[in-house]
Amino acid sequence: MTDPSAIETAKDHFGTILRQQLERIERLKLDTDWMDYGAMRPIVIGMIGGDGIGPTISAEAHRVLERLLRGHVADGRVEFRAIDGLTIENRAAKMQAIPDDVLDEISACHVTLKGPTHTPEKGDGWPNIESANVGMRKAFDLFANVRPVRIPSEDIDWTFFRENTEDVYALGSQGLEVSPDLSVDFRVITTPGSERIIDAAFAYARRTGKTRVTVVTKANIVKTTDGKFLEVAGRVAERYPEIEWDSWYIDIMTAKLLDKKRRTQFQVMVLPNLYGDILTDEAAEIQGGVGTAGSANFSKRNAMFEAIHGSAPRMVREGRARYADPSSMLRAAAMMLEHVGYDRIGGRLHKALDICGQYERRVVMTGRNTGASSDEFGDYVMATVEDSGIEARWDEFMRVG
Repeated sequence: MTDPSAIETAKDHFGTILRQQLERIERLKLDTDWMDYGAMRPIVIGMIGGDGIGPTISAEAHRVLERLLRGHVADGRVEFRAIDGLTIENRAAKMQAIPDDVLDEISACHVTLKGPTHTPEKGDGWPNIESANVGMRKAFDLFANVRPVRIPSEDIDWTFFRENTEDVYALGSQGLEVSPDLSVDFRVITTPGSERIIDAAFAYARRTGKTRVTVVTKANIVKTTDGKFLEVAGRVAERYPEIEWDSWYIDIMTAKLLDKKRRTQFQVMVLPNLYGDILTDEAAEIQGGVGTAGSANFSKRNAMFEAIHGSAPRMVREGRARYADPSSMLRAAAMMLEHVGYDRIGGRLHKALDICGQYERRVVMTGRNTGASSDEFGDYVMATVEDSGIEARWDEFMRVG
C-alpha cells in the first residue's frame, strides 16, 4: 500500500520546483544587450583545467592560444587567468557544483575556456552534486550551446543550437524517489527559454547566409513540452521569411545524419537540451570522434567554451593522459577567438584543425603511445596556422578531400 505521507512529500517537492521555475521565467523576460568585446581592454580569458584529461588538453589549448595571441597579450589587449578549483575533489569537498570562490574567479573573466569536468553518477563514490556544466549554465544563464561540425570534403557544414538551461538536465539533481518502486525526474520547457534559443538559431542562419533551419523534437509523443518547443519555433520562423524551416523527430534525425544522400541538406539545427546532447555527439563521431569537436555556451553577457567530451578517467588510470587528443579544446579555442572578435586567427585555427585532423594527418593521435602526444599534435597545428601556405594546403584539401 502506498504511504500517504510519501505522496504529500512528493507534492511539496514538486511545488517547490514549480515556484522556482515560475520565478526563473520572470527573470528570463528581462532582456539585456549583447556584450561588446571590442570595447574590452583587456579581454580576460579564464583557463579552466577540469578533471581527468582536462588539464592536459587545456594546457595544450592555452599554449597554442598564448602563441597565436602573443602580440595581443604583449600590448595589453588580452589577459589569461588560470582557474584551478573546478575539480571533482574540490567540488565534492565543498558540496557545490561550482565552489563560491571559483565562481568569483570565473565571474571576473569575460570568457572562459574549460576542460571536461566529472559529473557524479549513482554508485561512483562521489556525492550527488550537480554537474559543473549545468551549474555554470545556470549561474551565468548560458542558454545557448553551439556546436559546429564540419567535413568540407563531404559537403557537411552543420551548426547545432542546443538549448542549455532547461529540459531534463536543468532539474536532473532534483528528481524524487517516491517509493522504493517509483522514481520520478522532471522536465521543463518554457516559452521564453524556447524562443531565445530558436531565435538565436535563425539569427545565426541569417547572419551567415544559411537558408535552412531544422527544429528537432519528439512532439508527436512528448506533446506538452516538445509541443511547446515546436509551437514557438513556428512563431519565431515568421520573423525570418527568407529562411526555410522544417521539423524532424529526434529518432529519425539520428538516422538521417548517417544518410549520405540526405545529410548534406541540413545546415542549422535547433533542439532541446537532451536531444542536442545526443545528436551532437553522433555528429562529432561522424566528423572524426567527440575528441575533435568543441562547443560554445553563451548568453548575451557571458560565454564559456569547452570540449564536448568527458574527462576520460580511464585514460588517466592507464597512464595515457599525455596522449589525449587536444583537438576538441583547440576547436573550442577557435570558436572563442571568433566570438571575441579575432575572426582571422580563429578562422585560420579552424582551417588548421581541418587540414591536420581530416586531410594530411602527418601527426596522428591514437590515444596511446602508438600515436602522437598532445603537445606534438599542438606543435603540428601551430605550425600550420602560422604557415604562409595554409591557404594552398586548404585549397588542396577542398579539391582532393
